[in-house]
Amino acid sequence: MFSTKAAIKPVLVIFLTVFSIIGAAAADEIKRETTTAVEAVRPALIRILIVAADYRQGREMKAESAGSGVIVSPEGYAVTNHHVAMDAERIVCTLADKREVEATLVGTDPLADIAVIKLQSPDKKPFPFASFGDSSKLGVGDRVFAMGCPLALSQSVTMGIVSNTEMIMPGFFGGNDFQLEGEDVGSIVRWIGHDALIRPGNSGGPLVDRDGKIVGINEISYGLSGAIPSNLAKEVAGQLIKTGKVTRSWLGLEVQPLLESSGLERGVLIGGVMDDSPAKKSGFKSGDVLLSLDGKNVTAKFKEEVPLFNQFVADIPIGKTVKAIVLRDGKEITLNVTTVERQRAIGRQDELKNWGICASDITYMMSKEMQLDSQEGTVVTGVLPSGPAGSAKPSIREEDVIVGVGNEKISNVDQLRSLTRKILEGADGIVPVIVNFNRGKKQYATVVKIGKKESSKSGVEARKAWLPIDMQVLTDDLAQALGVTGKTGVRVTQVYPASSAEKAGLKVGDLILKLDDEVIPADQPGDEEVLPSMVRQYDIGAQVKLGIVRDGQPMEIMVDLETSPKLPRDYPKYEDENFEFSARDIAFADKTEGSVISDNSGVYVESVTEGSWAALGNLQPGDVIAEINGKKLSGLAELELAMKRIAEEKPKRVVFKVLRGIHALFVEIEPGWQAF
Repeated sequence: MFSTKAAIKPVLVIFLTVFSIIGAAAADEIKRETTTAVEAVRPALIRILIVAADYRQGREMKAESAGSGVIVSPEGYAVTNHHVAMDAERIVCTLADKREVEATLVGTDPLADIAVIKLQSPDKKPFPFASFGDSSKLGVGDRVFAMGCPLALSQSVTMGIVSNTEMIMPGFFGGNDFQLEGEDVGSIVRWIGHDALIRPGNSGGPLVDRDGKIVGINEISYGLSGAIPSNLAKEVAGQLIKTGKVTRSWLGLEVQPLLESSGLERGVLIGGVMDDSPAKKSGFKSGDVLLSLDGKNVTAKFKEEVPLFNQFVADIPIGKTVKAIVLRDGKEITLNVTTVERQRAIGRQDELKNWGICASDITYMMSKEMQLDSQEGTVVTGVLPSGPAGSAKPSIREEDVIVGVGNEKISNVDQLRSLTRKILEGADGIVPVIVNFNRGKKQYATVVKIGKKESSKSGVEARKAWLPIDMQVLTDDLAQALGVTGKTGVRVTQVYPASSAEKAGLKVGDLILKLDDEVIPADQPGDEEVLPSMVRQYDIGAQVKLGIVRDGQPMEIMVDLETSPKLPRDYPKYEDENFEFSARDIAFADKTEGSVISDNSGVYVESVTEGSWAALGNLQPGDVIAEINGKKLSGLAELELAMKRIAEEKPKRVVFKVLRGIHALFVEIEPGWQAF
């Protein structure tokens, strides 16, 4: 009798045998590839132990960290991440043969997160090294090997496949969430996404292809691992080895992908144009669509294309004048712009022990971010609370800008350090010095005793009479330093533009000692409200006599009192139920405190509900909405009308032009109206 089971059994045996042979062959192939990759790169793999400066609360502290790297030349040049080697004061590398050798920092590039170190050969023999491959030839599904020293352990290899060759930060991370020293790494890097396991300590290690070539430098892990493409890493490392730094061209454009609502198929949207930049001087405007640059058509329809555009701009020769064609109001316009060298985003920190502070020079970008008039001065990056600067009255704080010490202006950290040595030369003990510093738009003076570390609801306020200035208390130390020993009162730190105080001739630095011949009893920290309280006893519009001292000379000035400005909390608010954000008109305090640029107009965003359509579109508290769908907003009434019309028409997309500090960008929100 015929048996079905008997017939199937031989076939099944044959199938399993063939499958086993194929599986064994595949396993052998993987083993051969792994062996090839490991043998080619493992001798050049290094573990890097770092002793680096860490700046906290006005002190330079030493901190230990570890990472990975790979030797790329017989002379001992090795590539790692900037975030591994930055601020390194001592570097010790462990080689594959377990030897430990010291290395020096050649240079770092925070924008690409690449650094180069040079190992010191103890026997003068060449080092084993690995070679770079071509990352542009990688494809999704290619097998790769992540090599490094995770958690500062010995060398490891993990295997995976390429998942994405143009990985960027997702929008819900803010789009630029990975920053190093003020630089947005994602602005020029598109990571190679792969699933080979990497952990802390793998940073700087090589991503290797099946031929044993370096195709990436591992950097990040967000569940999926990410490596900097080798073509970019090789270019940056080459510049660092040759000159110790990376030079790039800069135009001052802030770009983003084309908006869906634009209907355009080519070009790059100009979100913002930096002040005093080549682009600004050449006539670029926010909202322009750049079609071509230096004879090359440019397009960024997707966020993944923006890093390629930024790389293209960076590679234009510095000082070259190039032609740009932009689309503005439906017309093509030709502009000529000359590139300049791109500067560091933030200055390097330095500790000034005699002051109890850490400080840095002011870069172009810092001056714009902090809304400073120039790059002159030294910005305080940290303060030791019990130190000389932290103990002064008023104390110096983080982000204050020191502009003068005694009678000398301060331009940078080196000058402050040199002047400090001069002041303390031959001094016995502490030396009190008068320091002028800026805090936002206010100009302060204080006395710092350097040379020795010391131990250390919302109701509406009635509108009343107001003297349109800001001030600091004239403490005993400050009075003595300014030559008015024993006097009490206030020092003017800011005179509001176009105010009665400015018209009367009151100036920053004036010492106000009397109000209508009455002494102002303010001499202690906390007495800031003494003069304002005295002023509030007068009628709005009353004229008062101020007894002042200017440059050591007593004077009298007559000033008309104004109406006190409305507080932010007293402004009516608009709350949008569909997009879930609240806004109000821009308050006087928003501009004087520096959170809003003085000439900005629009409405101030007070809150954005987490998980709302507005939040998903990246609208943020503190933003100023300047336009909605291309129409300018001058105030809250126009916002309410615009949002009412949007709720009625229910468009697929709504575009807000947003001013965020010194930056301008377009926020495109796509509400799901069916949910309302």
